[in-house]
Amino acid sequence: MLIDMVMVPPQGPTIETVVDRRDGRSWMVKVEPLLIATIPVTADLWSEVHSLAPLGLDPALPAVNVSWRDAVMFCNALSTREGLAPVYTVTEHEVPPGAAWRPHHEPASDTWHVEWNRTADGYRLPTEAEWQVACRAGTTGPRYGNLDDIAWYDATTATGPRPAGRKNPNAWGLYDTLGGVWEWCWDLYDEAVYGPYRVIRGGGWSDPHWSCRAGVRRKTNPQASFDDLGFRLARNLPA
Repeated sequence: MLIDMVMVPPQGPTIETVVDRRDGRSWMVKVEPLLIATIPVTADLWSEVHSLAPLGLDPALPAVNVSWRDAVMFCNALSTREGLAPVYTVTEHEVPPGAAWRPHHEPASDTWHVEWNRTADGYRLPTEAEWQVACRAGTTGPRYGNLDDIAWYDATTATGPRPAGRKNPNAWGLYDTLGGVWEWCWDLYDEAVYGPYRVIRGGGWSDPHWSCRAGVRRKTNPQASFDDLGFRLARNLPA
C-alpha cells in the first residue's frame, strides 16, 4: 500500500515554540524537515502490516484502540516490511512492585525502555514539535481553517471515527490533524511528574471545539488505548 507523505516544513528548518498551559512553561525546538503522512494510519494499513483479515469496517477509518507501545511496534514492523532500518529498539526490564497508592510526585515505573535511532530511515512517530509544525502548516493561530470544514469533532459527529481524508486539508496537504483521532507523539509529557506518560495531540471525534487546537497537548499512559486515539507516521528525509 502506498503511504502518501509530504515534506514539512517545506521551506527548511524552523523554530517552533511549544507551550504547556498546565504550568505556564514554554520552550523552543528546532524542527528539521521530515516526511509525514497526509492521513493517520488507517484500519486497512494496520490490517495489512499485521497480516490480519479485514475487520469488515470502512478501510479508510483511522486505526484506533492503539497504544503507544502498539504504535512503536507497528512502525518497526512496517519498516522491516519495506526494507528500511527500524527506528526503535525496545528492551524490557523488571521494576519493583509499587504500592497500591503512590504520591502524585512519584511517577510510576515503566517496564519498557525504547531507544530511538535518529539516523535510521524507517517509520517513526513524530515529535510533538514536528507534529505541531505539520498541523499549523505555516499558520500561527489555534487552527488552520474553519473547524467544521477541517475536523470531525463533537459538533460534526457523535458516533465514532469517520474515514480519513474527507475534510479539507491544511496548506501543506495534511488531513485530520485536528479532530478525528488524537495522535500519539514520541515525547514524554513530563517525566518528573507523570513518569512514562506520552504526549497526544490534535483532539478526537468526541471532543469539544476547545480541544481541537494546534497547541493543545494532553497525555496518557503508553499502554492505554481508546476509540478516539490513533497515530500518524513520520520518517527522516532520505539522505
